[in-house]
Amino acid sequence: MEHNIVIIEDNIPLSKGYEKIIGKTEGFKVVATYHNCEDAIENLKHDNPIIVLMDIELPKMNGVEGTKKIKQLNPNIEIVIVTVYENSETVFDALCAGASGYITKNTSPSQLTSALKEVMDGGAPMSINIAKMVVQSFRKSANSILSERETEVLTLLASGKSYNSIAKTLFISVNTIRFHIKNIYEKLQVCTREEAIEKANKERLI
Repeated sequence: MEHNIVIIEDNIPLSKGYEKIIGKTEGFKVVATYHNCEDAIENLKHDNPIIVLMDIELPKMNGVEGTKKIKQLNPNIEIVIVTVYENSETVFDALCAGASGYITKNTSPSQLTSALKEVMDGGAPMSINIAKMVVQSFRKSANSILSERETEVLTLLASGKSYNSIAKTLFISVNTIRFHIKNIYEKLQVCTREEAIEKANKERLI
């Protein structure tokens, strides 16, 4: 079985280089290459990739926004960021947006194939410094204004689950979920799911 890969990279020689390497790697196949996120997103359903190689610096929509959009459309797609500077805040932002890991643009052919295989095995290729930043960002605040149950509800909400799905996961009713979400909105002083998730992430409540 071959795993479909889409490459989003505006450096054409580099894109062709990746395509050539992946073409020689058993179990992987490049189904499309794009020079921007917009075209890739438009053809996402048709291409049906399991992995997207995403350049972080792109014209118009950058790799961080592109990662968010793709993960919203299909959370099952694994996104590997391609970057020049591995320890930049932008890489960190991309990982927080849902990327599975990253490679640098000077990655060797063997490192590229190893990263793809690592992602398919459930791993996350990244440096120790970036890994520390990610872990630190998700450490919950000891002074959270949310209760333990509210934190659970908001965490599941942030992962994209519906009210019904959260209710089943926590073995409580949908009405109870609505009650908790109402309390979350009041405590965080927000009006929407997006605002609640953004504020909770910023304040390390989830």
